[in-house]
Amino acid sequence: MEQSVIYSVDEKKIATVTLNRPEKHNAFDDEMINELTRVFKKAGDDPSVRALILRAEGKSFSAGADLNWMKKMASYTEEQNESDALALAVMLQTLYKMPKPTIARVQGAAFGGAVGLIACCDIAIGSKLSKFCLSEVKIGLIPATISPYVVEAMGARVSRRYFQTAEVFSARRARRLGLLSESVTEDELDSTIDTLVSNILKNGPQAVAKAKSLVQWVSTQEINDSLLSKTSKLIAEVRTSEEGQEGLSAFLEKRSASWVEVKNEN
Repeated sequence: MEQSVIYSVDEKKIATVTLNRPEKHNAFDDEMINELTRVFKKAGDDPSVRALILRAEGKSFSAGADLNWMKKMASYTEEQNESDALALAVMLQTLYKMPKPTIARVQGAAFGGAVGLIACCDIAIGSKLSKFCLSEVKIGLIPATISPYVVEAMGARVSRRYFQTAEVFSARRARRLGLLSESVTEDELDSTIDTLVSNILKNGPQAVAKAKSLVQWVSTQEINDSLLSKTSKLIAEVRTSEEGQEGLSAFLEKRSASWVEVKNEN
């Protein structure tokens, strides 16, 4: 039986998670959700992994929930439905909280829960032909588990519109709304991501992880004396850390830092 999720790590220590149900437009079910949780945790816990790319095989990024899975859910009790939804919520949080840069590579359709996956990633590069839809209300449901990440990415007022209308919107609009970081031609997807990865690999791995968590934390804080004190303490800790000292020394000595792979010109 073919794997619904493929996990790999290349020689640059970039992890790739591939949704691998192209015949089902990469719609996810409970088994796929559990496997995604496992591989996201695996990448996050692996100190050698520098970044993660989330991609999909086939025409679509993901059609959201699998039809057979939804049929099963329809017969569940409220308690069973809550347990089922919590598994999806945990998977999304595992991706969102991963202490590594995460990049979504989006082609084709991204509907329902797939929009949540994209919103959980730090960066999302989409094909100009991609289409997006928060389609849950069409079948009498709501995008509850994905809502924290989609609202953060797109904003509350925009989300109120698309949560209620279930309109299909373009990659161009997704870019304007903040769901996509960039929209490019399909031929440019991989080269655009390669450039992002190249930039990430030039940076201190611990600093990158701390910078990510900094954004997630600061965005929920009030700007006051307490925040000033905490951020000052944080930069002081980073400056005096081993990686911080190495980075500053490399800059002052005009050399590459220890984490930068220096190519042999010969």
